[in-house]
Amino acid sequence: MKNTIKGDIFGGVTAAVIALPLALAFGVASGAGAIAGLYGAIILGFFASLFGGTDTQISGPTGPMTVVTASTIVYFSGNIDAVMMVVLLAGLFQVLFGLLKLGQFVKYIPYPVISGFMSGIGVIIIILEINPFLGSNGFGSVMKTLFHISETFANIDISAFGLAILALTIMTFTPKKIAKLIPSPLLALIITTFISITLQFNIETVGEIPIELPNFRFPQIDWTDLHQLEHIFFFALTLALLGVIDTLLTSLVADSVSKTKHKSNKELIGQGIGNCLTAFVGGLAGAGATMRTVINIKSGGRTRLSGMIHAVTLLLIILFFSQIAAQIPLSVLAGILVKVGVDIIDYKFLKVINKAPKMDMLIMLVVFGFTVFVNLIIAVGVGIVLASVLTVYRVTKAAEIDIKEHHHKDISISNEKVRVININGAFFFGSASIFEERVSTILDVDSLIINCLNVPYMDVSAVFILHEMILKMQDNNIKVALILKPKHIQKIEKLIDKETLKNVMICQSLSDCAI
Repeated sequence: MKNTIKGDIFGGVTAAVIALPLALAFGVASGAGAIAGLYGAIILGFFASLFGGTDTQISGPTGPMTVVTASTIVYFSGNIDAVMMVVLLAGLFQVLFGLLKLGQFVKYIPYPVISGFMSGIGVIIIILEINPFLGSNGFGSVMKTLFHISETFANIDISAFGLAILALTIMTFTPKKIAKLIPSPLLALIITTFISITLQFNIETVGEIPIELPNFRFPQIDWTDLHQLEHIFFFALTLALLGVIDTLLTSLVADSVSKTKHKSNKELIGQGIGNCLTAFVGGLAGAGATMRTVINIKSGGRTRLSGMIHAVTLLLIILFFSQIAAQIPLSVLAGILVKVGVDIIDYKFLKVINKAPKMDMLIMLVVFGFTVFVNLIIAVGVGIVLASVLTVYRVTKAAEIDIKEHHHKDISISNEKVRVININGAFFFGSASIFEERVSTILDVDSLIINCLNVPYMDVSAVFILHEMILKMQDNNIKVALILKPKHIQKIEKLIDKETLKNVMICQSLSDCAI
């Protein structure tokens, strides 16, 4: 127990040191301000650990969540109450998802969808940080940033740009031995801020950070404005779904590193409670943070106490070091976020993209394009639908429907002309349509045997098509026999009326067929 507490303290403090520059950077990048990032990291970090289902998870503002929050702030023109209502409703959605036990379904999202999504998020972060990296004000929009890129490069602030380059260089090339003693984001923050203060650079900084505890306040909005409520609902659902994906992917990473097993639905409830409370203090919505979680585990964190210590440490930093944090240059935070964006890109898939199946590559590229240029949730939705359609196509192609004349010694027949249809593979709405086309051409026989013993799965569409086919055969005076597994016999007897089945022989093997 003593060793666990010691590890939790060290892990929590180390995670807080990592979280500080990121929380400041995400807060500024979102447009809500540095203090919003810190409040989000503190409130969400504490309560998600207290109520969540991943013992070693460190929660706080993340790249994907910040991108959506930034879009929300731009849409509502700085109406912070509307934005916080989005965060509050997103938290409630996450609690609801947890109560409905929807957490386990995230693991069924195909990898190309996740890859395209994460790489898209990384590229969005990099693009949005181009302006502050060069010493200009950001636009909060990928298209606006790209549209005005020539103006941005024509008005570079050399001092701000130099510090951003230095921060990015420190983040990239700090030796691992040094990074173990002091994390590279914090090292970059200290060195560049010291240079900026010493040389008295006239550049944009974080600005004043309140030296006080946050005030709890319920967001005030106009409940009669249906147009606004509609968009609050949409942004909240987007934020909630994104938080679910972001968090549970991090939970899977935590399981892998710590050799534990998280409780996905409990984790969603914890995240939802944390985001709800974050909305009451004007904080930035967040999710499970992969890098901070791994650092926590590697530093000794083993229980939920580590996440709570991480939050308390950040609170102490606000109370005692806010004056120093206020002097951090915004271009330095941009440099740190550019490195975060670069790290988010999924190089694992990119390395094998030329060798990957064309369909998987197509899914990844479509999701990537929709993520960067359209909408995050639409991107995931399109990716899942596309992956599902292509999977149906693959399974349908793999299913075999073999039709041939059959005079098997195990089948008791007279001198009738008999054809046997052997169905191999899943018999569902995809393959069932092919089956219907093939069978509709077989009307020159006396008897038809449909062998489904090699069918592992049969859906309602397949049963209904079988029903239509039986009726068609009976209209043409063709005898029908079905060879089925017991579970499929039960399904057919439930879904097809007894009158239709009255003249159909149902068998469990070829030897049982006597038509």
